[in-house]
Amino acid sequence: MHYFFILSIILFSGSIPFAFADEYIVDIPFGAYNPELNTPAEVWYDPPLINVIVGDTITWYNDDRETHTVTSGDGPGRFGWMDNKNFGKPDGIFDSGEFSPGDSWSYKFEESGTFSYFCTIHPWMEGIVVVEKEIPDYPHDATGQKVEFPLLQYTPDLDLEVNLSWDPPVIKTHEKIQFVYQFYDPQTNSNLAEMKYDFVIFQNGQEIFRDEGLSQIGGDYRNFVFTDSGSIIVRIEGIHSPSLLAEESVTVFGGVESKEQRSVDFTAAVYDNPEKTTHETFHIKPAQRLTTYYELMIVIILIPAVMFIAVLFWLKKKPDVSKTKPGAVKV
Repeated sequence: MHYFFILSIILFSGSIPFAFADEYIVDIPFGAYNPELNTPAEVWYDPPLINVIVGDTITWYNDDRETHTVTSGDGPGRFGWMDNKNFGKPDGIFDSGEFSPGDSWSYKFEESGTFSYFCTIHPWMEGIVVVEKEIPDYPHDATGQKVEFPLLQYTPDLDLEVNLSWDPPVIKTHEKIQFVYQFYDPQTNSNLAEMKYDFVIFQNGQEIFRDEGLSQIGGDYRNFVFTDSGSIIVRIEGIHSPSLLAEESVTVFGGVESKEQRSVDFTAAVYDNPEKTTHETFHIKPAQRLTTYYELMIVIILIPAVMFIAVLFWLKKKPDVSKTKPGAVKV
């Protein structure tokens, strides 16, 4: 019984992906207790600003000769405390309490954000912790489930197969993302060369982008840059073939009675970019020229052909005047 219990724990734990958090150290150097400029301490907390990831732990070591605290909130600054009115405002997120020289205090950061802190005993001592969300190095859906490209979806009426991928595989704010997709006829397993559709992006429950599209050579793409983080839905909506010149093997023709009947949804997540806060303008979609040229060439070929056939038909029906002999008419 004990063997089965231990084996079950081992098998269960082996199926869970573990994220290994890091530990960081912030030192309170000797002389931090002194607000004067000519002290041995170059900074009050060393380093004064530290960047960590959600789940990481920071340990503060008191190497000074006096007791200190690590208290989240807004400190008064180096000279703000001198009027005996502003000694800082704790915000209640974390507080070490007093810890003596040679002691330490640790705190694990479970939420992302920027956290200012100070010492309530020596309020000129200030530091900042920047906690960022862990960004995976693989593509995944909105639930965090890892996915492999291309993603595949069928429309509810099972008449269309759509695959989608994006690059870079991890979506970050202020970074151009290219969504590439293709359309297939599942009955013939053939690529659909020309399909009309709407490309729509929803983020955090709001529609943030919509554009009409016409696929060329079986696929299409859209570029987009996100300014906010959060879960997204990429919807390709109302897919149908608008052209009578489509291949005979294609069985998906005509208008769409219900857009939901010919729509597919894909989900993903957008992360805050730690390296970029702005972005430049970009091209959203390819120039829709190939289809225009293709149909124009068809028209250029068809019109002379129809005219030629009409002339031949007219010539065939025209009476043969060469067989009529000139002269007097017999009464």
